[in-house]
Amino acid sequence: MYIEEDTSSSFRRQSPDEASLSRRRMGQIRMRAINIALLRSANNQIRTVRHAFWSPFLFIFLVASAFGLHAHEQTAQLTANQRSEVIAPGIEHIQITRGSKSEKETTGPWFINILRIDPTKARLRMVHAMDEAVGLETVSSLATRYGALAAVNSGYFRTTGTYRGDSVGIEVLNGKLLSESNNVRAAAGLIEREGKQEMIFGHLKFDGQITSGPSTKWHGRLARGDTRKMRVPQAKHAIDGLNRPRADNELIIFTPEFHRTTLTEPSGLELIVRRGRIVEQRDLKGSTAIPADGFVISLAGRARQWALDNLRVGTRVKLNLNWSPTETDQTDSWKKAANIIGGGPQLIKNGRVEITNAAEKILPSFVHDGHPRTAIAKLKSGQILLVTVDGRQPGESIGMSLTMLADLLIEFGAVEAINLDGGGSTTMVIRNKLVNKPSDATGERPVSDAILVFPRP
Repeated sequence: MYIEEDTSSSFRRQSPDEASLSRRRMGQIRMRAINIALLRSANNQIRTVRHAFWSPFLFIFLVASAFGLHAHEQTAQLTANQRSEVIAPGIEHIQITRGSKSEKETTGPWFINILRIDPTKARLRMVHAMDEAVGLETVSSLATRYGALAAVNSGYFRTTGTYRGDSVGIEVLNGKLLSESNNVRAAAGLIEREGKQEMIFGHLKFDGQITSGPSTKWHGRLARGDTRKMRVPQAKHAIDGLNRPRADNELIIFTPEFHRTTLTEPSGLELIVRRGRIVEQRDLKGSTAIPADGFVISLAGRARQWALDNLRVGTRVKLNLNWSPTETDQTDSWKKAANIIGGGPQLIKNGRVEITNAAEKILPSFVHDGHPRTAIAKLKSGQILLVTVDGRQPGESIGMSLTMLADLLIEFGAVEAINLDGGGSTTMVIRNKLVNKPSDATGERPVSDAILVFPRP
């Protein structure tokens, strides 16, 4: 299934699998030579043996041995096939076919694509479809639009409805929060440093609050000649989410990165905020235009009633949006990550397989069943792996459990890794061409976001 676009290109190294296979082949060649010699010797002995009764059995045994070795060689050829090509400085594409088809479908095959990236010679970029926080686009289209050398799909998203393409999980692009975390699931962050990038992995939680009014105000003539600054309680309300559908009793914030409008139904209250002040109140209207210099507060049920009681046109409001890791020792590092994509579950921590599906509220069947998979990992050297494994295609690639995926990443030296969106979303593109085979019958699936790979200038 591997297609070489440039026949002059050479694969720069032999993998351990290929080296092992080569040794087995040389051993098999030597064994066949020995068997040929034995056959010749047996034939000579048969001519002189007095009791011809044993000669047919000896001949059959030796021939069967030779054919058995030949069959073993054919099986070995089906078991592992790995190729590697440097497609640009610091960007290596590895393609592997392992296993073979069987009735139990536990022996494969598996079709694997890996991008091994040196962040001192190449760079990554996280992008969302249609350059908004909602909408769908194929990985191929995103790679072409941005001029990327390679790309893979990344986070989970809503696949249907008005909000299709909305990220389900945390997403931060260019320092702006587009989507809050979901069930404190695993995420990958990208830190920009001078001349290189660094990946960070962890579990992120979201905390947001809207605050109205000043914390103090002047009161005149509390007593004769007495004018003092008195503290006045502020109205506060928790923020339930960003740039997503509004549920009962929720307060949702819509930012300019989302879309032109909130796309909401006319069943709640929406307040337009510009430069920190409420400029318009729209009750039971929906789909409010989002100002470029502000945001929209969208409320339903009890949250709506709170706003009606506490917020008016002209009221000053302050938006507080915070995300932080549950791994508190990484707090300072996460503050430096200007781009973050959510996934889940975690696969590898500190060089060991540690799948945190239970903590992330992910069903065990998602972990144990074989599916198409996409993952991102970091090596001890700082190099980055982007990995896809095709699935749901018997005879071509059956998919992997997350345990198998984690073991594969460990094999290639991963010390930290998380699972990304898989299934029909699993896609890898190199030089504007698909190098994997997506599992959807319709072909490449439009997705919400992608991780793009570029050579450094």
